[in-house]
Amino acid sequence: MTWAGLLGPFRVLARERQLLGLLVRRDIIGRTRGTVLGWVWMLAQPALQVVAFWFLLDFVLRLRVPGKVAFIDYFLTAMLPWLFISDTLNRCLSVLTEFSSLYKRTVFPLKVLPLLPGLSGCLVYTPIYAATMGLLAGPGAAVQAVLLMTGLLVLLMPACYLLAVLGCFVKDLRQAFPFTLNMLLYLTPILYLPEMLPQEFRELLVVNPLADVMAVFESWIHGLPVTAGNFIRPLLLWLLSLGPAWVLFHRGEPHIREAV
Repeated sequence: MTWAGLLGPFRVLARERQLLGLLVRRDIIGRTRGTVLGWVWMLAQPALQVVAFWFLLDFVLRLRVPGKVAFIDYFLTAMLPWLFISDTLNRCLSVLTEFSSLYKRTVFPLKVLPLLPGLSGCLVYTPIYAATMGLLAGPGAAVQAVLLMTGLLVLLMPACYLLAVLGCFVKDLRQAFPFTLNMLLYLTPILYLPEMLPQEFRELLVVNPLADVMAVFESWIHGLPVTAGNFIRPLLLWLLSLGPAWVLFHRGEPHIREAV
């Protein structure tokens, strides 16, 4: 069953691609329905968060990073993927409750729902990221940005299934998890370079998979140093967690309608 879990999400993507397309469209439209700016808010919200951090770090604190890469370039390369990660994981916690009207009284493939926040977020953030990286580092970086965001979507699959089922049964997690994400933001080299940390803290980055992910992003876009471990650790974590996350969701599936 665990081995089946490695292929399960991809089989769902292939088998239910038309349904997922409809759900993604409904999700994006529904999140901005009734607003004056409509879908523009989907782009404006991450942009405003980035501008706020940039103003604080670059103009108020005057933070600088050593080397050839400008601070704003380094910051945007990591911050935009982080916003995608944060948005996706936060929404996964409540996705089964949010879309409960689809399945409470009818037959519905529940395994598509944990994929929905990631797919919707990817459609919103990938064009923004590709355009930004293209402006900062050239057309080649725009292509790399699309590949990186697609890979990040796949990398998030275990967390999406795990958080979806836990958020359904452990309601307190919805309150605690945003705080955890905020802590991870400051523990991940996004607002600073790893070299700016004291040596004893720098060594602890190996236990933070998001630090590895950001190192890969910065390496691909700006050519900053990267190690084999930055690739191997997230891949191993993905391989070890996707199967169990799929199994946990599968076993909880018969009880989800009662829980919501």
